[in-house]
Formats: sequence, structure tokens, C-alpha cells
Amino acid sequence: MSTVRTTRPAPAEAPPAAERRPRRRQSPRRWLLLAGLAILAVLMVFPLYWMVVSALTPGGQSQSSQFYLWPAEPTLANFSEVFSTQPVWRWIGNSLLISVVTTAISVCVSLGAGYALAKFSFFGKGLLYTAFLVTIMIPIQVTLVPSFLVVARLGLVDSPWAVILPTAFDVVGIFIARQFMLSVPNALVEAARVDGAGEFRAFFQVVLPTCGPLVGVLVILAFMARWNDFLWPMVVLQGNENLTVPVALSTLTNNPAFASPWGAVMAVATVTVLPILVVFLAFQRQFVQGISSTGIK
Repeated sequence: MSTVRTTRPAPAEAPPAAERRPRRRQSPRRWLLLAGLAILAVLMVFPLYWMVVSALTPGGQSQSSQFYLWPAEPTLANFSEVFSTQPVWRWIGNSLLISVVTTAISVCVSLGAGYALAKFSFFGKGLLYTAFLVTIMIPIQVTLVPSFLVVARLGLVDSPWAVILPTAFDVVGIFIARQFMLSVPNALVEAARVDGAGEFRAFFQVVLPTCGPLVGVLVILAFMARWNDFLWPMVVLQGNENLTVPVALSTLTNNPAFASPWGAVMAVATVTVLPILVVFLAFQRQFVQGISSTGIK
């Protein structure tokens, strides 16, 4: 007796998950949000673009009465003129030295003070922390003369240390460090102490490895503050070769060597903005994580 075998048709292959899911339509609100963010990004980037265009324009934009987004004949004459007649590289070196040394000292002080205020209990801690916060509200003009007298007595006028030492103590950095240290579990520090670790070892081996975002925030804020500082370096730095970039740019506007100083100013500004961009791009991920974890909005 013969048996008839029936062959079932092979099941059709299921479409990929990406094809089965219906495409989500972009809502008008989302498109408006993207458009607003794009316009905001253009507004933020346009001053940098205008600076570069002015640096590539002979004499700067002030020589022409017409508005244009790109010069008809871009040139590097502004760069060659100002770099050949002024000690621009010396100015940049002074700013780098002051910014790097001050940032390193400020970050170390902020980390140590923030750890002590967040994890230690001692008499007068609240009063000390309040005194730190009160100093934020004191304008620099109030302490300008006393600070200059102290620096002059120490014989540091017209030297990089005259700028570094008075600005190495950053109360804002201490506040941010304390806020971040409060989020570190106390159990980690207590466990390290129970295992026999000292305070320095507990800090460097337990607490500090979790402070990557905090260090990124402190480095960016301190470096930008010192790089852009103008008033205090203008007071304590006197020689032309000892100036920092912001103070030197102010001297170019009144320099009789240039027929139109704005091209030279924009050329120097274009070069000196690069260190800030490098530092921010290097620590941007830690900066975002640190700002979100410290509770600062």
C-alpha cells in the first residue's frame, strides 16, 4: 500500500524587525525644536566665524562700508604684520604658563577642600563653608588694592606669580567639588578606613577615581577663567613682553603702528582662541557628566 507524502510549503521568512515597526512621524513640535536649536547654534558660532573673516580681511572689516560674509580676496597679511611687529608668541606663552599652573593648583585645592567639607565633621565647618560662599559676592574691585599691596610687598609685581598666587584659590571650584563629593557614598570611605587606610590613601584610591567628571568641570572652568582674566593681570603686569593675551589685545587697539588695529586684534584673537577649544574638546564629556551630577542647573 503506497503512502502519499504531502509537502508543506515553507513558511515565508519574517520581515526584519526594522521593517515590521511602523516609522514614527516627526511631530511638528520636534521639527520646531530642531529648527530653534539650529538657529541658536548659528548665533553662537557666528561671532567666531566673523572673527576669522575679519582676520582674513585686509585691515579688518572696519575698512569696508559693505557687509559681506567672506572677503573677496582673503589674505594672511594681518597675521604676518602683527606677529612680526609684536611679541605675540611671548604673550601666548605667558597666558599658557599662568593658566596651566593656576588651573593645576586650583583643581588640587578644590578637590582637597571639597573632600574635607563633604566627608569630615569638625567644629565650625558650617561657618567656614558659609564664609567661603560669602566671598563669592565680594567684587574683585574691593580687594584689588589690598591684593596689589600684598603682591608688591612680596616683590612679585610684573611676574607670572603675581597673577598665579592670588587667583589659585577658587571658591566656585570648592563649591562644585563639595557638591560632587556629597554624592560619593560614605560607606566607601568608611570601608577604606576600617581596612586600615589613612585619609590620604582613602582619598586617592577610593574617592579620587570616581571624580573624573568633577576634574573635567574644574579644569575647564579654571582654565577659561584664567585665560580670559583681564583686570588683575592688567594691574600687576607692566612690561609689554610680560603681558597676557587679553591685556595685550587691549594695547593693540591704541597702537600707532597699525593704520587699522582691528585686523591685528582679530588675527591674534583667532590664534588665541584655539587653546580654549582644545581644552574644552578634551574635557567636554567629563564636563557634561560633572555638571549633571553636581546638581548645578
